[in-house]
Amino acid sequence: MKDKILKTIGAAAAVFGIFMAFGWSFFDLMIHCRNKRQPANRKWFQLSHTKINHPRDKYEKEYEEGKAWCRQQNMQDCYIRSGDGLLLHGLYLPAAKTKRYVLLCHGYKGSGFGDFAYTARFLHENGCGLLFIDQRCCGQSEGKYITFGAKEQWDVQQWAYYIAKRNKEKLPIYLYGESMGAASVLMASGHNLPGKVKGLIADCGFHSMKEQLQDIAAGWFHLKRVDLLLLRVDLFCGLLGGFRMRDADTANAMRTNRRPVLFFHGEKDTYVEPKNTRYNYALCRAPKELVIIPEARHLCSPYADPELYRRKLLEFFSKNDH
Repeated sequence: MKDKILKTIGAAAAVFGIFMAFGWSFFDLMIHCRNKRQPANRKWFQLSHTKINHPRDKYEKEYEEGKAWCRQQNMQDCYIRSGDGLLLHGLYLPAAKTKRYVLLCHGYKGSGFGDFAYTARFLHENGCGLLFIDQRCCGQSEGKYITFGAKEQWDVQQWAYYIAKRNKEKLPIYLYGESMGAASVLMASGHNLPGKVKGLIADCGFHSMKEQLQDIAAGWFHLKRVDLLLLRVDLFCGLLGGFRMRDADTANAMRTNRRPVLFFHGEKDTYVEPKNTRYNYALCRAPKELVIIPEARHLCSPYADPELYRRKLLEFFSKNDH
């Protein structure tokens, strides 16, 4: 009898271990950061979804020229300490005649010099003092887990106050995010922000971590029983990362934010589907504008239609700088 019980317990433990192992694999792949000195060789990152949604796929020349321009600038290192104790890094580039400050919040596993490479020079030449932040776990910022905005939203809030404390001229401040950075900026708008934050710019942001992981698991990897998989991932998020997937959602912020929002999205984005921005736009109760770029994929709107994209940015600044 005792042997039967032990065997049953052993079998149950084995089944549970297998059940949890697959959840760990997905968590490890999507959320757990690798040692920056020894980046993992991830074949999944060569999937067609990532390749065709990167500016290099069609706009490599412009992309690389933008990165080169960023590297040539004399930027100042900036640091803050996150609410959970991480040292976060940023780079500040003052403008010759600063009219406003723009916080640049890059996307998932990205960098400011990549995501904003093409647009940064245009912003700078139009009077924007730029703060490129390294999201937690990226660049020179500390961290073990990417939280899809759950904790990054609070980092954005702190960076906004960092700018505000140094804003002696009382110039307008804008929070500008792309991809996960856009989601983080939108989530941050639901919290207290400095009075000089005049608006938000959100390019191809998702509306929740849960929905984005569902789309990736089902659409990219053709996985079944996605809800069960995400249940396991959520457990690891709570146990190891100190957050839950429900913490990374734009809905509450969009219902409470009253600052103007300029939304961009590429119609052909298959990395973060356009339905996300349409959802955020529909929920947003603040003054808002939605710009869908017909031929653009993920992060490619500034490249696909630079004239429209830049005109909309300048109109947004002109309307809200006062």
